[in-house]
Amino acid sequence: MSVKALKGFKDILPGTVETWQRIEQTGRDIFHRFGFFEIKVPILEKTKLFQRSIGETTDIVEKEMYTFADRNGSSLTMRPEGTAPVLRAYVEHALHVKKPIQRLFTIGPMFRHERPQKGRLRQFHQMSVEVLGTNHPMVDAEVMGMAWLILKELGLSVSLEINSLGCPKCRPEFNQALLDFLEKRADKLCLDCQRRRLTNPLRVLDCKSQHCREQYENAPSILDHLCPDCAEHFSSVKKNLDLLNVPYSVNSFMVRGLDYYTRTTFELLTDNLGAQSAVGAGGRYDGLVKQLGGPDVPGIGFALGVERLALLLEHEGLSSEEPQVDCFIAALGDEALARAFVMVNALRMRGLRAAMDHQGRSLKNQMKQAGRMKARYALIMGEDELEKGEGILRNMENREQQNVELGGDSSAWSTMIKKILV
Repeated sequence: MSVKALKGFKDILPGTVETWQRIEQTGRDIFHRFGFFEIKVPILEKTKLFQRSIGETTDIVEKEMYTFADRNGSSLTMRPEGTAPVLRAYVEHALHVKKPIQRLFTIGPMFRHERPQKGRLRQFHQMSVEVLGTNHPMVDAEVMGMAWLILKELGLSVSLEINSLGCPKCRPEFNQALLDFLEKRADKLCLDCQRRRLTNPLRVLDCKSQHCREQYENAPSILDHLCPDCAEHFSSVKKNLDLLNVPYSVNSFMVRGLDYYTRTTFELLTDNLGAQSAVGAGGRYDGLVKQLGGPDVPGIGFALGVERLALLLEHEGLSSEEPQVDCFIAALGDEALARAFVMVNALRMRGLRAAMDHQGRSLKNQMKQAGRMKARYALIMGEDELEKGEGILRNMENREQQNVELGGDSSAWSTMIKKILV
């Protein structure tokens, strides 16, 4: 019996990986335009990092983390999200000393033990960014505008929903109003919400139960309880989004699934992925760096789900195809095969994508192979062509052919072919 991949862990095969590469390259290009620098952090972290940052009463920490004890008895967790590890590195390496405002991005796998479904796997990949050292509302709008630009350049259309979760000054008043509201409906809530309304009432608004969500339709809005500073900040964020011509709508019930968010939160949503409507999300976390033992600096960030973006591109007919081969050499006979082996390598040394059939099969089979590889050109040579010193170079798109010299050393020949192909 063959060994198969774990449930919720998926292979990314040729033909699909090219779409992933396009997504990541688009992200990297735009991150660099906005002055971000890449950081790579470990997959394994101490469990307490996520307990302190994400929140012990969140679904992620309570139900979804891959946590285990190592040989020394230390509790370790495979990272379920990217912000906490980046902030841990920011504090550990004192990056704030080197530069007051840090713009960082990371791309890689995350792990959550969820029920696998379309667009949601147990190993999933994110492109995430963090801006540390400023709480200016222009930065909030700029970060959301950057996420919007990535999707726009990929050819995707999504909706942006925003909200403000206030700050430690205004949150207690809202929490009390929410507690009073929930107390009247406690017997109608799921067991998780009944427990969370006493430990962290804001978390109940993140419940996935449709029955509970119906109970919360008339819940108090955080926007009605913002302190003057938070209200002014949120108003400025909206004005700056307008200046950038980034369309948005306000969703006063969006709380996100992580405890560390303050003030601005946002989600990028689509109607084309079923239940998994969010392709990206983020927000401000002004107290988190201090909570993790670092300086009291503000921060904001977001993450885009690579799997969901790839599914959306496929749905929109925008998936990337396998890369083309610039030149396929169809060689007939042992002498031509040996010559082709050297010539293919020479073309690769010149920066071209070249391929050949090492088996030396029939011309018909080799040309079919060139077609499957989406070759732009095919160079045909056998005993007759070697004797004449000329091969047949065929344009695979329009079928036009021309004779090309096979003489000279491989360097001169490959340079000549490159001029034709480019």
